[in-house]
This record gives sequence, structure tokens and C-alpha cells, in this order.
Amino acid sequence: MNILTNLLSQTPKPTPVKKQRRGIEIKSPREIDIMRQSAKIVATVLKEISELVKPGMTTADLDAYAEKRIREMGAAPSFKGYHGFTGSICSSINNEVVHGIPSSKKVIRTGDVLKVDTGAYFQGFHGDSCITIAVGEVTPEAAKLIRVAEEALYKGIEQVKAGAYLLDLAGAIEDHVKANGFTVVEEFTGHGVGRNLHEEPSVFNYRTREMPNVKLRAGMTLAIEPILNAGSKHTRTLSDRWTAVTVDNSLSAQFEHTVLVTETGYEILTERNQV
Repeated sequence: MNILTNLLSQTPKPTPVKKQRRGIEIKSPREIDIMRQSAKIVATVLKEISELVKPGMTTADLDAYAEKRIREMGAAPSFKGYHGFTGSICSSINNEVVHGIPSSKKVIRTGDVLKVDTGAYFQGFHGDSCITIAVGEVTPEAAKLIRVAEEALYKGIEQVKAGAYLLDLAGAIEDHVKANGFTVVEEFTGHGVGRNLHEEPSVFNYRTREMPNVKLRAGMTLAIEPILNAGSKHTRTLSDRWTAVTVDNSLSAQFEHTVLVTETGYEILTERNQV
């Protein structure tokens, strides 16, 4: 998930600590094949979690399941131990935006908007993905927020191909979110992913001049992850130094895929419909 500019100095998203490389890496065909495998592990775990989650479970239950399944498939949880993070997933509920810490005290209830974000480290490469789950029957506003968040992800992905620019996908995401009456969280962005969980470039979800408008090249691998709020775009971090919440207690939703840039378009490496 986030972001080489904010997270690494505050509450970075967890992964086994690897030395951060400079510049944008172009993956070789062999490396891409490995990333397909790490991404498939992530997609499998998230699909299974989406099918088993139910009211009365705790986020610690989901975390234990995710770690078990990741290890059974020959990988390590990317997040566990990264800058001290204790979970194999980030589990964020309702007004929690990102980086929720799994806990046996956090019970999942009917009507919750549950974000589950996880990564797998396999043969030297990471896969990374997030889903938002409507637990039972949710409010119409929550259902719309979840739908628009997923649509925004695909609006961005559809812009991806060699020769396109990062702000092409950022603009597509921003326009779809605003057209539906929601806000884009700006404190957190997507990122490159591969040998490290967070690599260059930062992948913004809104138009900005804060970073260079990178031209995409075949072989880049990006974690694209729009984060939407129903109210204010602003967040604050709780005393646990990880969990970010909306400042106005509004709902938040997020979807993320690891995406390969190709000459003619893209390949979604963490596609759950293919596992």
C-alpha cells in the first residue's frame, strides 16, 4: 500500500525488511513469472477470506488464517514484522482507512465495511492486494462507496500501458471518485512493487505536481490502490501509530491490485477471478 513519501517516515506498510533500491525497476521475464506466483498466493488468500468472513469473527481470526495459508503455499507474509507491524494482514473497519492492526478484541459485525490488505513474499518478490468486504447487509451509502472504490481501481488500471503516464491513471481515478460524490484520500498512495514491498514510483490517485509524471514502460509492476472516503479526505493516525482513520468518522473503502505494465496494456497479477 502506501507510500514512499509518507509511510516510511511514519507508519509504513509491513513487509520483510529489504534494502530499498533507487529508481524504477523493469522486471525480467523470469522475475515476472515469480511475481505471478506471489500475486496468485495473495489473490487466493483474499478470495478465501472474502468467502469465510462472517459476523462474530475477529480480525485476529482472519490474520491467523491468512498467515497459515500464505505459509502453506510456500511464501512468507510480506507485512509481518515490517517496521514492527504485528500482523500478516491490515484489517481496517468502517472509519479506519488503512493499516488496522488485527486484534482478538476487534469483532466483525453485520453492516461493517471491512478492508483486508495482504502481501506474500515468494522467491524474492512480493505480491500485494486489498479488498473491501461488505459484511452482511450494509447501508446504501456503504454499498455505493464499496462499488465506486472498486470501479475507480479498474478505471485507473484501464489507463495502463507502455507509453502512458502515471497521471493518466490518477486522473481517471480522481474523476470517477468525484463524479460519485466521494473524496480521494491523498495522504496515502500506491507504489511500485517487486523485490521490495514499496518501490518507486509513487502511484497517485489524484492529479498532482508533487512527483514527476512518470512514463510507463513494459515490465514495470505497480500496486494501484485508490482509497475513498464518504466524507472528508483527511485522516489522522491513532495512538498505535499505525491505524489511520477518517477525521470526521465517515466510512472509507479501498481496493488494490498488483499490475504488470505490458507493451499493449496491462496484466492484473492479483486477479482473484483466476484462482
